[in-house]
Amino acid sequence: MTPRELEEYRSLRATIHERGTTRVWTFVAGLSAWALLVVATAAVNASPAAALLPLLVLAAVFEAVFALHTGVERIGRYLQVFYEDSFAERRWEHTIMAFGRTFPGGGSDPLFASFFWMATAANLVPAILAAPRIEEWVLTGAAHALFLARVTVARGQSARQRPTDLERFERLKRDLAVDHDEVNTGANTGATELTERAEPVRPGS
Repeated sequence: MTPRELEEYRSLRATIHERGTTRVWTFVAGLSAWALLVVATAAVNASPAAALLPLLVLAAVFEAVFALHTGVERIGRYLQVFYEDSFAERRWEHTIMAFGRTFPGGGSDPLFASFFWMATAANLVPAILAAPRIEEWVLTGAAHALFLARVTVARGQSARQRPTDLERFERLKRDLAVDHDEVNTGANTGATELTERAEPVRPGS
């Protein structure tokens, strides 16, 4: 690696570490804030539509967790393709990806999907206590169902992200290599043509 490449590699590894830690703290802090809102909503016996406010907070927390995880995985695939030599002895990204394929289900859910599903169900409690009318049930229930669907879809996207991003970065690497070769070929051709057109310098001129 060149000094610049080494600096980029270290910076991206540090980014993975920082975002991974931030993802966990975002989940813990966000879920705590959501729980306080749910308790407050139930305590004041607000209308069923008031359950949409803590649901909005819950959705925002999930989107933050999902974005952080997606970014970390994408950086990892970039490092895997552009920095981990195929003949290197220690290749963390290659190894961890192979580990996941060989031992599926061996880790925790990085999106905390089960917690968000349970929180969504608990979020309906204040609405139920407020004895909602039919139209309020439709509005509140539809919003909660949409969020449940969002978590489910995002979980599926997360499961497919590693092989998808790996294939895309490998394609980009091939395309960049072709472009680089074409640029070099064009530069060499241009230099050759200029040399052939140049007149030889006569002695004494």
